[in-house]
Amino acid sequence: MLLFSEGGHHTPIIVEFLNHYLGEPVNKFELTYTKPVWDKILKNFGTNAEAVFGAYTPETAIPWYTVMFVIACLLTIAVIWILKGKLSEDAPSNGQLTLEAGFLTLKDMITDIVGDHGMKYFPVVATFAVLILISNLMGFVPLFMAPTASTSVTFALGISSFIYYNYVGIKENGIGAHLAHLAGPIWWMAWFIFPLELISNFIRPLSLSIRLFGNIFADEQVSATVSSLGHTLGIPEPGTQLLLPVVLMPLALLVCLVQTFVFTLLSMIYLSEVSHGDHGHGHDHDEAHAPAEVAHA
Repeated sequence: MLLFSEGGHHTPIIVEFLNHYLGEPVNKFELTYTKPVWDKILKNFGTNAEAVFGAYTPETAIPWYTVMFVIACLLTIAVIWILKGKLSEDAPSNGQLTLEAGFLTLKDMITDIVGDHGMKYFPVVATFAVLILISNLMGFVPLFMAPTASTSVTFALGISSFIYYNYVGIKENGIGAHLAHLAGPIWWMAWFIFPLELISNFIRPLSLSIRLFGNIFADEQVSATVSSLGHTLGIPEPGTQLLLPVVLMPLALLVCLVQTFVFTLLSMIYLSEVSHGDHGHGHDHDEAHAPAEVAHA
């Protein structure tokens, strides 16, 4: 967010470095193995790999979003390790207090939405929350970019959430009961409800990914546009490249936090629909609608 090219996007120097040394062999591997497969698949849709993914060159062999997402994963591990520090009941450090506050917030959310039994899903939900937050905030760091500003990353996250809650539903209820819950509570309406619910479930990864991508990408574009406008109006370069983006930082930070919350909340709601613990389907299903309405507001 802090450093932009005239076009609004830049290639992080670490991506250029990796492609400079590794781009050639990676590009040869892609041309030999992955491109033919994608060409064969996409041919059915009247297109090809280069039209969809762009030109296959050594300079772009390792995509920026792949590098940024790997860095986000490493930063997530590092941040948790730093915040964890040395745990103490008598004299907790600031990092420990921050970690405990985040833990309690997620714990309250998952027990309210999924139920007390939902704590067994806490590690996965917390991983989504921390990883997405770190990914969003990377846009604030010079020479980095937010990987969640790429549909490839957000769609992968959406598919991961989709696969996980369906895995939980099948594991706990069996595939028959898991599919049966899509038919609704009224048996004679099942023929109508089931296809609608099935389509709705398959659209969820797309809705999760587009919502996250759209907000983070739009945030970066707004900052780039404001900086470009400032340059057009004759504001000196330090002001357009640093001052104006900094002014927009509070709004950008709010967007990062809200989108992390929404993705995590919706993932919990999806879990609440397929995992019912000892409370039964009806009770949990009703509880899931209240936070769902908040998420879509």
